[in-house]
Amino acid sequence: MPRVMGIVNVTPDSFSDGGRWDTTERAVAHGLQLLGDGADVLDIGGESTRPGATRPLVAEELDRVVPVIRELVAAGASVSVDTMRSEVAEAALAAGARTVNDVSGGLADPRVLEVVADHGATYVAMHWRAHADRMRDFTDYSPDGVVATVRRELAERLDAALAAGIDLGRIVLDPGLGFAKTAEHNWQLLVFLDLLEPLGCPLLVGASRKSFLGSLLGVDGVPRPVDEREHAHAALVALLAARGVDCLRVHDVRATRDALAVAEAMSLRQPGRTSWVTTREDDA
Repeated sequence: MPRVMGIVNVTPDSFSDGGRWDTTERAVAHGLQLLGDGADVLDIGGESTRPGATRPLVAEELDRVVPVIRELVAAGASVSVDTMRSEVAEAALAAGARTVNDVSGGLADPRVLEVVADHGATYVAMHWRAHADRMRDFTDYSPDGVVATVRRELAERLDAALAAGIDLGRIVLDPGLGFAKTAEHNWQLLVFLDLLEPLGCPLLVGASRKSFLGSLLGVDGVPRPVDEREHAHAALVALLAARGVDCLRVHDVRATRDALAVAEAMSLRQPGRTSWVTTREDDA
C-alpha cells in the first residue's frame, strides 16, 4: 500500500486550508492529529503554490516552517519540507526534516539539489514549468501530448538530481497534477501513470482537493467547493493504490487510510491469493 504524506500548510493563502494552521501552535497540533490518523510523513509548507499565489519572503517562509518542523521531529514525526528554496531546505534539514519536496524539481533554485545531496536526504521532484502567478500560461503540451512531455521533462529533472549527487534510491517523482495543467491533462496523467514507471523512481501523487475534482463534480459549470471533494478523492485513492502508486500527498489522512484499507481488503481477496475465509485447517 502507498505511504501517506499528510499536508500541513503553515500559510495564510493555501487553496484548501489557508489560515487554518498558520501559527506554530496550530500547525503542530494539526500535524500531531494527522500522525494519529495514520500519516507516515508530514509535509510542512510555508509557501502557497495555488494558481495566482504570490511568493513570501525567504525570512517569512523560514519563520513559518522551521519551528513547526523542530517540534514535530521532537514528537517523533518523519518530516518533509515543501519548499523550492535552498535556504529553506537547508534550515529544514538542519532542524530534522528528512525529505525535501520541491514542486519545481530544482528549476526554481538549482542549489536545492546540492543541499539535498550534501545532507543525504530524500528528494521529491515534481513536474513544474512556472511559478504560481504564471503557470496558467504554460499549459501547451503539443506536439507530443501531456503524458510524453511530462515524462521527458521529469527525466530531465531526474538527470539533474543525479548529476548533483543525489542517490537514485532517494529520488521520488511527482507528475505535478494541477501545475500548468488543465483538468483533462490531469486525468490523462492519472490514466497513464504506468508510462512514468520506466523512469525508475517511486511515484508520488498529490490529487487531494484539487480543482480538477471540483470540476468533475460541478453543477451547471460551478465547481464543487474545496471542502466537498473528499469522497471523490477517496475513490481515486483506492484506484491509485490498486495501480501501485508509492506515495499519496493528502489533506485528510483518516479518509485516505479508510480508502486504502478497502483497497487492501479487495487486493487480498483477488483470485490466486489467500482468501480471508481460509483457516489453518483449510491450509492443512
